[in-house]
Amino acid sequence: MAVPAAPAAPTVKLVNGASIPAIGLGTYPMTDGEAEVVVADAVQAGYRLFDTAYAYGNEVGVGRGLRASGVPREELFVTTKLNGEWHGYQAAQEAFQASADRLGVDYVDLYLIHWPLPRQDRFVEAWKGLVKLLQDGRVRAIGVSNFKPAHIDRIVAETGVVPDVNQIQLNPDLTRDAARAYHAAHGIATQSWSPLGGSGTGPLSEKVVTGLAERYGKTPAQIVLRWHLDLGLITVPKSATPERVRANIDVFDFSLTAEEVAAISALDKGEAAAVDSDVVGH
Repeated sequence: MAVPAAPAAPTVKLVNGASIPAIGLGTYPMTDGEAEVVVADAVQAGYRLFDTAYAYGNEVGVGRGLRASGVPREELFVTTKLNGEWHGYQAAQEAFQASADRLGVDYVDLYLIHWPLPRQDRFVEAWKGLVKLLQDGRVRAIGVSNFKPAHIDRIVAETGVVPDVNQIQLNPDLTRDAARAYHAAHGIATQSWSPLGGSGTGPLSEKVVTGLAERYGKTPAQIVLRWHLDLGLITVPKSATPERVRANIDVFDFSLTAEEVAAISALDKGEAAAVDSDVVGH
């Protein structure tokens, strides 16, 4: 089967030089078997960014799906993440190699520290390990996930290396204005996890979203994903349902007005609704 060209998805230039697609596929909580099928199908639908993690337990399946797709490795952007038990300079490099082996790749496009875990106080040493991976060309970009500005300040102060990306919980109910402003001031790209909201319908059932869906002839999920893109965010919606996977990337034929973006952003429930990464994580 011929593989279609990727859709005209925008890319975001990262501080260390790589370019990342602005929308991709999140793979939590797929099993290896599910991931293999869904990832291969998602490539056919036009996805080029794929987000996994050691903690998801599906790196093998993601790698198999990518190889089965028939798309050359250099056209794909693969992200995985470091778990807390390997927060250390050497340990981070060893954990990376294990993830690369499970994925079946020679390099990873973006490697993230999954959680800061400040109670361990080892994330700076882990970051030094990621910096070494970047210097050695084993990764194209490095970043963090769920880091607060204070955590980022520490790693930059001790290494001089700014993360390419901070992947944080972000959706219309949780707009993270302060974090986004901090990232913008430091050249860090903001990537949204749980971009459609958490359990239940969340922002997808809000009148402002459903009204815009009717106006544009799109689904509420497509409206929310367009909101992310119009804010300049990178996002990785997760779904194992083929119809939703295809629909989630079909968001490049329209854009929201500034007023519509602001109306959706007004759903924000405040920072207290966010997971506290000083307390939780793995």
